Amino acid sequence: MIIQFICRAILLGVPLLYGSTGEIITEKSGHLNLGIPGIMYVGAISGVVGSFLYENACGNDINNMNAFLAVIIPLVCSIAGSVIMGLIYSFLTVSLHANQNVTGLALTTLGIGLGNFLGASLINITKSELPSIALTKTSSFFLTKLPFADNLGWFGELFLSHDFLTYLSIVIAIVVSIVLKRSRVGLNLRSVGENPATADAAGINVTRYRYVATCIGSAIAGLGGLQYVMAYANGVWSNNAFGDRGWMAIALVIFALWNPSFAIIGSFLFGALCNANNYIQGLGTETQELFKMLPYVVTIVVLIITSMRKKREHQPPGSLGINYFREER
Repeated sequence: MIIQFICRAILLGVPLLYGSTGEIITEKSGHLNLGIPGIMYVGAISGVVGSFLYENACGNDINNMNAFLAVIIPLVCSIAGSVIMGLIYSFLTVSLHANQNVTGLALTTLGIGLGNFLGASLINITKSELPSIALTKTSSFFLTKLPFADNLGWFGELFLSHDFLTYLSIVIAIVVSIVLKRSRVGLNLRSVGENPATADAAGINVTRYRYVATCIGSAIAGLGGLQYVMAYANGVWSNNAFGDRGWMAIALVIFALWNPSFAIIGSFLFGALCNANNYIQGLGTETQELFKMLPYVVTIVVLIITSMRKKREHQPPGSLGINYFREER
């Protein structure tokens, strides 16, 4: 039961890790993108649309499907949809200097509405009796495990039995952490987030860095939505089933102190907290609902502690949420 609980916590935490890693990149450039929930939703439905079209082109026969195409098509569609959302946010906030909070919230509303519209359209096309779309054939390719994992007992089940997007999320978080701390690109990005006027005076293109950071962050966050559908939900899409994972990803950024490496541990901890109520017997519905609040309570506690300690490395970027007007430099 312990191994099962840990594996379930990891599965629940991976979408949060993708979302928080993408948001950390964006926030390091000085932009607070509250549109991450909508971007993750669009990333999920874009992958679903790509999978749906490919499965229908193959006659819904898994024997006619190519494993590489079954994986790469949803990935490309998810990234493309997420990047488009990132470009919309960047154009409004970087080029037009729109309010970042309002733009992010509007983007979340747009993403969820667009996802529900496309999801409902696909359900009508399939004429399904249930309000959902089953892409189990494509999902089976995403869930392929290493052939020798089952022969290694608890070690294989705990470390080698996950979908490839789980391992990819950890690799991306580690790479992002290294780039931010140990590369010139990371140094320039952090300088843009801390003081864009100084960075601009040093010859760093603030607009370019903010555009690229937002689009890359959006692409990574969108993969979290795809992983939720293909791995956690086994290829089944239902409108509004994504829940509050996008907001939890934003909360995880604060919990991880804007460090992608800490986000790896934090995401699995959040997954465990979200999953705890399913393993505690004898509790009423109201008490189980209280357990779902734990990730947010922990985030608030961490925010209070870090604010009291006032260590600079534990604080958000200096210009986070503030638009940069070059004319005022």
